[in-house]
Amino acid sequence: MTRAIMVQGAGSNVGKSMLVAGLCRHFARAGLRVLPFKPQNMSNNAAVTADGGEIGRAQALQALACGVEPLTDMNPVLLKPETETGSQIVVQGRRIATVRARDYAALKPRLLDTCLDSFRRLAAQADLVVVEGAGSPAEINLRAGDIANMGFAEAAGLPVILAGDIDRGGVIAQLVGTKAVLDAADAARIRGFLVNKFRGDVTLFDEGTRQIAARTGWAPLGTVPWFADAWRLPAEDILDIRAAPRDGGFRIAVPRLGRIANFDDLDPLSADPGVSVELVEPGRPLPVCDLVLIPGSKSTISDLAAFRAEGWDIDLAAHHRRGGHVLGICGGYQMLGRWLDDPAGLEGPPGRVPGLGLLDVETVLQPRKHLARVTATDPASGAPVAGYEIHLGVTTGPDTARGWLVRDGAPLGAASPDGRVKGCYLHGLFAGDAFRDAFLRDLGAAPQGGPHAETVEATLDALADHLAAALDLDRLLSLAEPV
Repeated sequence: MTRAIMVQGAGSNVGKSMLVAGLCRHFARAGLRVLPFKPQNMSNNAAVTADGGEIGRAQALQALACGVEPLTDMNPVLLKPETETGSQIVVQGRRIATVRARDYAALKPRLLDTCLDSFRRLAAQADLVVVEGAGSPAEINLRAGDIANMGFAEAAGLPVILAGDIDRGGVIAQLVGTKAVLDAADAARIRGFLVNKFRGDVTLFDEGTRQIAARTGWAPLGTVPWFADAWRLPAEDILDIRAAPRDGGFRIAVPRLGRIANFDDLDPLSADPGVSVELVEPGRPLPVCDLVLIPGSKSTISDLAAFRAEGWDIDLAAHHRRGGHVLGICGGYQMLGRWLDDPAGLEGPPGRVPGLGLLDVETVLQPRKHLARVTATDPASGAPVAGYEIHLGVTTGPDTARGWLVRDGAPLGAASPDGRVKGCYLHGLFAGDAFRDAFLRDLGAAPQGGPHAETVEATLDALADHLAAALDLDRLLSLAEPV
């Protein structure tokens, strides 16, 4: 018998993804076959799955917490914002269209059936499915046609746990207010609540817990203290990257692109005590540093225009003249070339725009998205490299003959003649400890980071222990219902 339970939030960024990851690890360690599910996610931080599609990075982390490979069914609808009013729609791992927000509602009835199909396939393989909502069910203006929160819970027959975030203040109003605005049927789906991100002595909130329970009738499951090691896990939001500059060490500057994508490349670097990763916000110049790393982008051409508008192209040229190193990954790699061609108008009006010109390559954007897991080798150190590619476009030119990685005997990526400017499409390459250390040492750094994969696994175990100490997880599991 498969059971399921859904974790929804009383607001955005209350920690749902982290809570689900910890619950998945806890119940998997208890011997259950656990799988994560999120019907709809909105993120430009994606992962390539074992079955060749893409899902939100948070669901890939939750799969890791369960000890299983990520599958497209774990996140059947992924919205990847390309502009302020439009997003690329990925359904069961494949890009189907780019639509404006106002037009997305027309797709939802069909997408609900798709989400239910994926959920049922997962449920057939599991003892327990832990489902994550998106945003908040309190956004009742979005209830009609909803597939992310109560609309999906109703269609799949799921009980709900509601999480509030005390760190931002007003958690009693968050939880009680959600009960007040929901219709009776939706409110009845909520079986219990928890409070997340408490700093200090959690017993000081005991009266708050009693007040919430009295006003809602929901079962109190506990108060979760602040989890200080959350930064050690792959971040879903770029703001969650622990990227403040440190004194001394090897300094990496990362321009904060408006449509930054797949920024988990930064996680293993920012975790190294010998490395300072600094996110450079718009309005600030690129600082003097050892390496400028231009990350992935969901809208390369518009982010390149914004890069120039900030004056970062001038800063980058000065950095290069001073002998600094430059690395571009995916969209950042495309920006470093001489030209970007968009003949089909995938990112706006069809046209051709000049790149930053630090690599002798050019890119032609093409409608078919390339998705692949990749293994390669660093010929300089002999270290293995593993990651994934997820991009539109083909890059060619003389500097690709100097690809600084090797895959199946062929060069991968591109490098300038002096080797100080490099680019590739490979995300996740720094997760490999041997390669990351070799790359940093080659640039003059003294890496001090530990084994990245083992750190993530140990942090997931610590998160599960943290939740087990704070929450009544036996009661939570008892609230899960057959599906």
